[in-house]
Amino acid sequence: MLVDTQTAAPHRAAHIVWDWNGTLLHDTDVVVESVNACLAVFEAGPITVERYRDEYCVPIPRFYQRLLGRELSGPEWERLDGAFQRHYAQHAGRAALTEGATDLLLSWQRAGHTQSLCSLALHDQLTPLIARLGIAGHFTRVDGSTGEGNRTGKAEQMARHLAALGAVPPERTVVIGDATDDALAAAHIGAHAVLYTGGSHSRRSLQRAGVPVVDSLADAVALAAELAA
Repeated sequence: MLVDTQTAAPHRAAHIVWDWNGTLLHDTDVVVESVNACLAVFEAGPITVERYRDEYCVPIPRFYQRLLGRELSGPEWERLDGAFQRHYAQHAGRAALTEGATDLLLSWQRAGHTQSLCSLALHDQLTPLIARLGIAGHFTRVDGSTGEGNRTGKAEQMARHLAALGAVPPERTVVIGDATDDALAAAHIGAHAVLYTGGSHSRRSLQRAGVPVVDSLADAVALAAELAA
């Protein structure tokens, strides 16, 4: 489905900052498998996708605290995070772009708007995957994580991302993501946020963020054009 963003925002260019995992990339099943690989390291039982979507939060150590019922020491977190990254890297190739994502990226660009990507995914894993999927040329900037965002959330990373973009006004910027942390990061830079229900959070969890919640990326992009107009 192509969104007529030229009609929605005919006079003012807008900017979308996309999230990756669970938003543009439909990888929730792979993520949950990777989480379960981590839990097995601590001899804890696996979780379902439904429980993952109810419990997931950022910073990530807090998420595992919920699942394990206790805090992790520094060495335990490093061990767990390493297990996750190894398993995810081995299986991420099974994940595909969310349905309609490529057309939406293209239509937004053709309408004269801009878009970038800011993700907690490791930068060195993110950039080759985007290139392999053939969408790298749609983004004015791509910033993955060097690892610190998993511990602290996306807010500071988002601030650095917007600063690096240069002349992109926050009031005409919309963050589209699948986690309440995306809404917090948008608020941190003074931007709008739209949250998508197809990824890491249940609708009930997302609604706690107090920003618009939608069930498709097409709806997210159409709403972004309105919010940034």
